[in-house]
Amino acid sequence: MTEKMAGVQAQEVRPQTRIQRQKSAAILEAGLTVFSEAGFRGATLDRIAMEAGLSKPNLLYYFPSKDAIYEALLRELLETWLNPLRAIDPEGEPVDEILGYVRRKLEMARDYPRESRLFANEILQGAPLIGPVLEGELRDMVDETARLIDGWVAEGRLAPVNARHTVFSIWAQTQHYADFDVQVRAVLGGEDFDGAAAHLDTLFRRLLQP
Repeated sequence: MTEKMAGVQAQEVRPQTRIQRQKSAAILEAGLTVFSEAGFRGATLDRIAMEAGLSKPNLLYYFPSKDAIYEALLRELLETWLNPLRAIDPEGEPVDEILGYVRRKLEMARDYPRESRLFANEILQGAPLIGPVLEGELRDMVDETARLIDGWVAEGRLAPVNARHTVFSIWAQTQHYADFDVQVRAVLGGEDFDGAAAHLDTLFRRLLQP
């Protein structure tokens, strides 16, 4: 290895300072706002830099391109999206565990609407950047959850449901409140997550109760 290459590697692994971490976080927060509003094609580095309160050259010091900001956001988002699925306890009461997952997903729709819209936009574009992750880690997690649900069904602890489509239904029923929040507020005259939580609890309890 040449001295120059060694220096580059050392620079790559050097931890960021507190100020650098703050600026990176500000760029990602700005990117989230801009991408969720304008989509990937409509977003520009100039707009992200302005939203972050940085100059464009300063932004490019931390992220070399718009794609890099977008990919970093999607990686963080997918990890956040998978955490509620990981929290399902195989040793718990099946109906309660799945209803807990429904509740956590609805809370995410309430607390992370921009992230949900960003993810939905990526999927609508054919998932050009996170397609491999969807076919890898996400599918593996859903397969693992489906095996757990199928086992509970076989034990008579859940009604005979299609495990994967049950997961899809949970995604559809909960993320609607983030992805179509304007429509929800227009119809309801505001947000009603408490009412949504009660409705979804009843809906899925009736579906799942053996």
